Amino acid sequence: MKVLIQRVKKSVVNIDGAEFSSINKGILALVGIEKGDTKEQVEKLAKKVVNLRIFPDENDKMNRSLLDIQGEMLIVSQFTLCGDCKKGTRPSFDKSAPPQIANELYEYFVSQIQTYGIKTGTGKFGAMMEVSLINDGPVTFMLEG
Repeated sequence: MKVLIQRVKKSVVNIDGAEFSSINKGILALVGIEKGDTKEQVEKLAKKVVNLRIFPDENDKMNRSLLDIQGEMLIVSQFTLCGDCKKGTRPSFDKSAPPQIANELYEYFVSQIQTYGIKTGTGKFGAMMEVSLINDGPVTFMLEG
């Protein structure tokens, strides 16, 4: 499982030219589910994301978590995070979980984030989406579990 997180001032998902979901200050999380990923991995990464101290404190040090700032999270499924570009010029997606399993674990990740009381927005699994953001920093981290 891979989760690319970006600290944002705002993020929006549009589908078919219309706003589907949006958040204000918080985290945009792009989630890639791989073959063999488990609910335990999802739980571990959800806990990590909401507690990761990537927001500034009064001294402008990264010392506050999403929970600390009462931020929001926009969660978007992105199977291309599982792409392997080591050979040739066309990515291989052999490591990606089958869609049904990926969707189940993606939805489980969303529900795990919500158990922390985080206001969440989502994309739509399998849809063609336009994701926009105002990156804060920029601050971007790749988490794997």
